[in-house]
Amino acid sequence: MLNFFFENIENLSINENITSWIEYIITHEGKKLGDINYIFCDDEYLLKINQDYLQHDYYTDIITFDYVKGKKISGDIFVSVTRVTENAPLLSKSFDEELHRVIAHGVLHLCGYKDKTEAEIKEMRNKEDFYLNAISEFIAL
Repeated sequence: MLNFFFENIENLSINENITSWIEYIITHEGKKLGDINYIFCDDEYLLKINQDYLQHDYYTDIITFDYVKGKKISGDIFVSVTRVTENAPLLSKSFDEELHRVIAHGVLHLCGYKDKTEAEIKEMRNKEDFYLNAISEFIAL
């Protein structure tokens, strides 16, 4: 089951078909949907998560907590809407495009993809691009 929560921000308008797209990513990766919670928040909320749980003292756009068991994908994905808003124009993307990239990024982490080395980052970006190219099948852009 996919759930969307909002902490310290106004509720975002999440297209109802976004769940079908996320499920597509999961099944296309050969996995099964468990319980995934997307928590959309502001910078300060995510900074506190980063400090308390990861001992990192910096802002980030996303933090993923992995509860995967075998092929069943479960986890908590925290997304800073503040970071997405600020990063979008820096990357020459719309807010929605950057939000979708971050949403895909989180679920790809749950599917086993990492982004620590240059090779991992390249593979992650390729996967993000692949699934972003498929989003129009689910959501009218």
